[in-house]
Amino acid sequence: MGHTVRVAVATLNQWAMDFQGNLERILRSIEIAAANGATYRTGPELEVSGYSCEDHFHEPDTYLHCWEVLLELMRAPAAQNMLIDVGMPVQHRNVAYNCRVAFYNASIVLVRPKMIMCDDGNYRETRWFSPWTKERQTEELQLPRFVALALAQETVPIGDAVIATRDTCLGYEICEELWNPRSKHIDMSLAGVEIIVNGSGSYMQLRKAHITTDLIRNASYKAGGAYLFANLRGCDGQRVYFNGCSAVALNGQLVARGRQFALGEVEVTLAAFDLQDIRAYRGALRSRSSLAASTPTYPRIQLPIELAGPAASWPPPPAEPHATSPAGDWEYHRPEEEIALGPACWLWDYLRRSGQGGFFLPLSGGVDSSSTAIIVHSMCRLVVEAVAAGDCQVRDDCRKILADPAYVPSGAGDLCGRLLFTCYMGTENSSRETRARAAALADQIRSHHLSIGIDSAVAALLAVFRLATGQTPRFRADGGCPRQNLALQNIQARTRMVLAYLFAQLMLWVHGRPGGLLVLGSANVDEALRGYMTKYDCSSADVNPIGGISKVDLRRFLAYAQREFSLPIVAEIVQAPPTAELEPLVDGALAQTDEQDMGLTYAELSEFGRLRKQAFCGPFSMFCKLAAAGGGRDPAEVADKVKHFFRCYAINRHKMTVLTPSYHAESYSPDDNRFDHRPFLYRANWTWQFRAIDAELEPLTRHYQQQQQQQQQQQQGQQTPPPCDSEPASGNDEPAPAQPATGLDHSAAPFFSRPLTTTTTMSGAASAHHLYLAAGDGQLTVAGGGLTKSQSSGGYSRMHSSVMGKIKDRTGVPV
Repeated sequence: MGHTVRVAVATLNQWAMDFQGNLERILRSIEIAAANGATYRTGPELEVSGYSCEDHFHEPDTYLHCWEVLLELMRAPAAQNMLIDVGMPVQHRNVAYNCRVAFYNASIVLVRPKMIMCDDGNYRETRWFSPWTKERQTEELQLPRFVALALAQETVPIGDAVIATRDTCLGYEICEELWNPRSKHIDMSLAGVEIIVNGSGSYMQLRKAHITTDLIRNASYKAGGAYLFANLRGCDGQRVYFNGCSAVALNGQLVARGRQFALGEVEVTLAAFDLQDIRAYRGALRSRSSLAASTPTYPRIQLPIELAGPAASWPPPPAEPHATSPAGDWEYHRPEEEIALGPACWLWDYLRRSGQGGFFLPLSGGVDSSSTAIIVHSMCRLVVEAVAAGDCQVRDDCRKILADPAYVPSGAGDLCGRLLFTCYMGTENSSRETRARAAALADQIRSHHLSIGIDSAVAALLAVFRLATGQTPRFRADGGCPRQNLALQNIQARTRMVLAYLFAQLMLWVHGRPGGLLVLGSANVDEALRGYMTKYDCSSADVNPIGGISKVDLRRFLAYAQREFSLPIVAEIVQAPPTAELEPLVDGALAQTDEQDMGLTYAELSEFGRLRKQAFCGPFSMFCKLAAAGGGRDPAEVADKVKHFFRCYAINRHKMTVLTPSYHAESYSPDDNRFDHRPFLYRANWTWQFRAIDAELEPLTRHYQQQQQQQQQQQQGQQTPPPCDSEPASGNDEPAPAQPATGLDHSAAPFFSRPLTTTTTMSGAASAHHLYLAAGDGQLTVAGGGLTKSQSSGGYSRMHSSVMGKIKDRTGVPV
């Protein structure tokens, strides 16, 4: 009798509610597993229905169709004589469970419900499913009548049990159970389970891939055994991109793995391991053996088959592109690579499943829209590579999108010219430099590019207003008030949105092709967090591939793309100051920059965003964390920055309710639709919270001023006693600033790495920062601007037009 088991772990790109397509992909993975001699096949979470069905899980039809798909799978010739499990929803006694359903030939062996639900991040599982709470217990699930008749099987065990074959024992975790502090694999391992299987639906987030890998390794390291991790890949109808990275670990080492990013719909990771290696490893862990001797057992479902066999009887290693053999060390993509690959794969899924013929992008020549264009170019590169590697599905999807049954892409540029339509929409406020950069980038990625002027459209809309009211609004530079200045900027931005949809609907008609184009948005996550966008302008699009990515990461991505994709114009794009170009130029030069408008740098916004979402900071705790970070910064400056951020956040939060569906990437995304459930109507002055900051600020300010005086005295070589009203350092009983509850990596936080008191003015490519200075009237003013802030009220007594950015409204006046 052999001791070596060969297993197949499927990575599938499923689609919510696509029962026919999901069935075909599952069958394909089973066929690949059978062709490579596997005796066991597993797949990702909820693979039958698709993970993101959401409230469709409340519909009886969803459960009916899942059982129908299961019957088709059990009848398939390739599924015979192989132990198989699939992920699907199951109702038991009128309760819905997220389950693994294991079957062998014409018999269902076990239904194992998920025991720990996931309700954080983008997950809302308890809205649809209940956890199985009866540990180490099973009940009899009454099968639907048509299933029972087809299988001649009335009931099947459902619950917390394991499957015992003649030669080994197999048990299940489902997704969140691996992440939970009381992971189920520990108890199962101690109870003698040698193969632990996890069907997962884990989505991609920047810098996250290593976490899953570490968990898989550690799961098999602590208690020994084999750990099989099967994950979804791709966009199955939501903002997330499922992460792939299916893997097999044995006794703490990865023995096989799948890819993270790929366009193929089916990938099977194959692995072989000797059961004796598991037993020898566990036997050497004496503390584990002592604990295992007293561990309660699990209900065992006896299955009279053998999973192991002689390795000599297997077919040779796979040659086809859909199966992966054991590989070397796990390689992690850098964040800039994840941006190049993840959103590109997500866009491809969205495009081919939407039935549209390509993309339309308003291309401004700035970092954001250029990043979006280059991500589409990266998508085209992936498509060309997949077609060249023999992926017929990608080739056929490409032909369907282009309505050309014989098309074969000759290169990424050729495909990009057919799929991506870019347009520079200039006004009298646009600069020659941005127009030239947009044209140069379009030429280098070979998108179909137009450069148009929209002044006549803007003038026509303003003429309607002038005719109706008899009033003519003016820019601030021409003597207009903040409201006029704001309205004149927003009308340009919203006109671009209207024209973008007009061109998207008709450009393929102009070129004699059927269908329309998807409008791409290009607002980054920091602009959404700050509200630095016009509501219903070009931020309102069909999809936004960079809406969950920070400006800092986008700059790194562009530097990567410049090297890897040979795009020399990107160097100029990265160096140029970010600007909306919605106010008049001064002598042909920019008079408006994003960071100057916002009153915050993008690096600061990124840090504020992480503290707000990841560290769960309100205004007061955020101030305390930043003030305690040290670095010789004026606490008053920190307080002003925090108050300014939260006031702008409150005024602009309503924009998140209409935010364009964006690719999820950053962990501090403010997306109101799924990820960040907070109010969209706030009291903008945060009266109580800002008062708490002021109270904490008073002793910190005294301490800071003393430090500054001492430093000045040391620099001058003078040694003078401290002021009579100060306490000795050793006897100071003033409350210390609150310390962070969790550690912060200051080395990676640009906000902490430079003094907040630095002032720079706009010159060339340099960014402009606001500096709050003490004024004689007891208020704080902004150097070079009109912002005044009352410390007593904790808010701004007068709002300058530049504070709100692309949306610059008065307090409490949403636009």
